[in-house]
Amino acid sequence: MVRVRENFVCEYCGKKVIGDGYTDHCQKCLWGKHVDKKIPGDRESSCGGMMRPIESLYEKGKFKIKYVCEKCKHEFVVKEGKNDNRERLVELTVRG
Repeated sequence: MVRVRENFVCEYCGKKVIGDGYTDHCQKCLWGKHVDKKIPGDRESSCGGMMRPIESLYEKGKFKIKYVCEKCKHEFVVKEGKNDNRERLVELTVRG
């Protein structure tokens, strides 16, 4: 993972997000933007599409969020952020 400190306004819900160096999605709605290619923070993608959270996985006391790009259909998994909306993470959890 590459640490990149960036603040941004969520293009999905409009929340101002203060980045901590690992922030790659909105803590409120969990949507992100397709800017990474292989590693969170690499900023190697030129797509720029919106990354829709499609599910969350709960493992070892932490959530991981699975995304799909609305533009190119690229799928990506990232770790939860420390201030992520827990209610939304639980809503996205796949029950086995």
